[in-house]
Amino acid sequence: MPVICAANPKGGAGKSTTLLTIATCLAQSGASVMIIDADPNRPITDWRSGPTALQLKVRSDATEANIRDLINETASQAQFVFIDLEGTASRLTSRAIIRSDLTLIPLAGSALDAQQAARAVGLVRESEADIGRKLNFALCFNRTSPPPFVRKIEREISQQMRESGLPVLSTHLHRREAYNAMFMERLSLHELSQTAINGVPAAIENAMQLTSEVLELLQTLSDERAA
Repeated sequence: MPVICAANPKGGAGKSTTLLTIATCLAQSGASVMIIDADPNRPITDWRSGPTALQLKVRSDATEANIRDLINETASQAQFVFIDLEGTASRLTSRAIIRSDLTLIPLAGSALDAQQAARAVGLVRESEADIGRKLNFALCFNRTSPPPFVRKIEREISQQMRESGLPVLSTHLHRREAYNAMFMERLSLHELSQTAINGVPAAIENAMQLTSEVLELLQTLSDERAA
């Protein structure tokens, strides 16, 4: 079953938001989903302790010593496994990246985030060198302006990354109140649709588009491995 992690040495890059958004969309559609919360702040563990009725399991017992076995165990139990990694480069992070089918590198549309994302790409490249095989990753923008209000710097950073040959997801998670509200209310986006939070339908549509693109990428990578 696919294992997807989110890595970026910059704290606050949107790792937890990106993973939780995709994971809850999949769980909402009926998939069995497990999240390994390896962030020391445990944001997803805290979210799961809330009133959400979504059937989504969270493990928060990951350590440098057990991360490999934990990934293998959860991958045998769920259709999708997500790993929310700490905001630093570490052996736990490297081991999770090596074991993952896809590493998402979340970033906002700023020069600082682009620099830190480059460090995350470097970590993936180092892990590739350690094991002698290619690892799959993609940069995933979040907190960007929705069309038609896309900022110039956001367009330029995305274009520069593509011109450098880096894989960049076309779908961005836009800057919307609903993504923050997920953590505040401890609900999924679909559950928020029953509340008074602004912009929830647009956030759900945006989240489903991102989830679909990630699924398509995973299918492409699976086909390439089978060829």
